[in-house]
Amino acid sequence: MRPVLATSHGLVRGVTGPSGIACFKNLPYAAAPTGPLRFMPPQPPAVWAGVRDADAYGPTAPQAPYLPPMDRLLPEVLVPGEDFLNLNIWTPDPAGRLPVLVWLHGGAFTNGTGSLTGYDGTAFARDGVVLVTLNYRLGAEGFLHLGPGDTARANLGLLDQIAALEWVRDNITSFGGDPDRVTVAGQSAGAMSIGALLAMPAAKGLFHRAALQSGAAHHTLSRSSAASVAARFAAILGVSPTRPDLAAVPAERLLAAQSQMRGEISARPDPALWGEAALNLMPFEPVVDHDTLPSTPMGAITGGCAAGVDILVGWTSDEFRLFTVPSGLSGLVTDDLVERTATAYGLPPGRGAAAYRAAFPAANPGELFAQLATDWFYRLPALRLAEAQERQGARAFVYEFAWPSPAHDGALGACHALDVPFVFDNLADPAFAHLLGDAPPQTIADRMHAAWVSFATTGDPGWSAYRVPDRAVHRFAAVPATDHDPRRSLRTLWDGLR
Repeated sequence: MRPVLATSHGLVRGVTGPSGIACFKNLPYAAAPTGPLRFMPPQPPAVWAGVRDADAYGPTAPQAPYLPPMDRLLPEVLVPGEDFLNLNIWTPDPAGRLPVLVWLHGGAFTNGTGSLTGYDGTAFARDGVVLVTLNYRLGAEGFLHLGPGDTARANLGLLDQIAALEWVRDNITSFGGDPDRVTVAGQSAGAMSIGALLAMPAAKGLFHRAALQSGAAHHTLSRSSAASVAARFAAILGVSPTRPDLAAVPAERLLAAQSQMRGEISARPDPALWGEAALNLMPFEPVVDHDTLPSTPMGAITGGCAAGVDILVGWTSDEFRLFTVPSGLSGLVTDDLVERTATAYGLPPGRGAAAYRAAFPAANPGELFAQLATDWFYRLPALRLAEAQERQGARAFVYEFAWPSPAHDGALGACHALDVPFVFDNLADPAFAHLLGDAPPQTIADRMHAAWVSFATTGDPGWSAYRVPDRAVHRFAAVPATDHDPRRSLRTLWDGLR
């Protein structure tokens, strides 16, 4: 069966699978960001005549593939083409009025696509949720800030996401979705994007709940740091840091320059050169430009800009092992590096590393380093976001994904991105095989997927909301549990920095 539905720009013909789920792929939510639209805010797509086939994934945003060994652990789909500002929809009932979940993919703001098979929305649609995935601009084309004197605006990748959410608001009724019950969800850079969207005036009212996996409202660049990044990026390319000059550079050269600059930051992570990017090694990320993103996300959220938006936020127990174990970095970490890292993150010299050694007495230096980075990058930002929303009267639900993967002889632990196939109930998808190892537990996928469905449907994933002082954190593991203020000593250590 090939169902035909109407959008504001034309008719689309999807595909209905054996389970009765209708899928519509490669629907343009904005015009191709090429030619005069390159490095410019998204514009509406053109209206088309006749019926547009929507039976295959469309082009993906330009990006350099992951290098080994990450290319095996985080496989990608790269489809060339200019019309990559597109989205995909799975729906069980185009005549319904169902909750909607809009998924923002991760990839450090330089990689990823909503067209990964692992993000197939069949399980969500099966359980009564209309699922939307999308692509947005990445790297320099999505997040390079060219300064206040340029006619272009900052955060083009975030503006793409807002354009997609506007498309959902205006069109999702045709696909059986309720535009008044939209949850925006994402992982890693997708979750960090949501942290920014919560603080952006242009996004207000476009979603009503937010689910953030392994990312919160912490990692952004200041205008001064973004200016340093733009200046160095333009110097690598041999052009001036202006929109016309950069727009004239082919995408392949931009991608090569991105890779070169990330290598430079990794080799010399000096805050005097790179600002905030020296710590998180992400030169392309949301920028506090005082226009599209008026202030830091946490500052705006603490001030009440996202009051009323319930959130589901969490992390995996061993997030950073994904970046240290497969590369071999874990075995090279020394006690001195652990000390210097703790100090660089702002913990008291001597005391910070000592607190982690006391909390994890059996851990080697590589494991301590990964735990420090996990807390700084993911756990503490999640807790602070939950606290901020709770103070504003919204409900915040916090989780920790704690099932350790058997891959890499168990050294990965519960690493970054491992929770995604459990949320999508897609454990059998080959995209996740090298992360999951053999026989991942379906029982955890059943519980985790059901929690996201319940949150999108009712605003309650099934455990107690996070409130001070009890601080409930639900743990997804072989034996599920809800802990109260887990690792309190480390939390209070970090809280002393505020």
